[in-house]
Amino acid sequence: MSIYLRNFLRFCLIVALQVLVLDEISLRWWTAPAGFPVFVPLIYPLFILLLPFETPVWLLLALGFVLGLTVDSFMNTAGVHACATVLIAYLRTNVLHALLPKHLSEYPNQSPGVKNMGWVPFLVYSSFLILLHHIVYFTIEIWSVGNIGYLLLKILASAATSILFVIAYLLLFTRQVSARN
Repeated sequence: MSIYLRNFLRFCLIVALQVLVLDEISLRWWTAPAGFPVFVPLIYPLFILLLPFETPVWLLLALGFVLGLTVDSFMNTAGVHACATVLIAYLRTNVLHALLPKHLSEYPNQSPGVKNMGWVPFLVYSSFLILLHHIVYFTIEIWSVGNIGYLLLKILASAATSILFVIAYLLLFTRQVSARN
């Protein structure tokens, strides 16, 4: 399957999963009204995280903007998702350079993933960018530091749940390499 077709299908699948399934789920970790805030796991940044290593930054920025605007149009959030997604698209290459032992050009026709990076580096990479995405998104969405505890709780709870959904996505849609003796 062509890399372009695979990424287009991944874009459609992740956006559909986000807007049709995850946006309709209101999760609350405790039932008390004073418990954790209601939040929706945001997994759509995974599309940017799984693009091939050699994707140029200008294309990452353009795809991040299109992805963010697509989610914004479904969630009626007026550019908040686009802002957060463009930021992580911009920082993605630098984070990969910091985590990988080789230069990105030495990974031809490969994408970041558990198979190429291993579980720990991939989880550090995806967790860092998802947490950064959530910090930007919820700070702009709430736009108040009057209740900093609520903001931090919402960021951490949403990021933790989003990372769990990203792991579930990877386990479901990634072919695992079997160990050979």
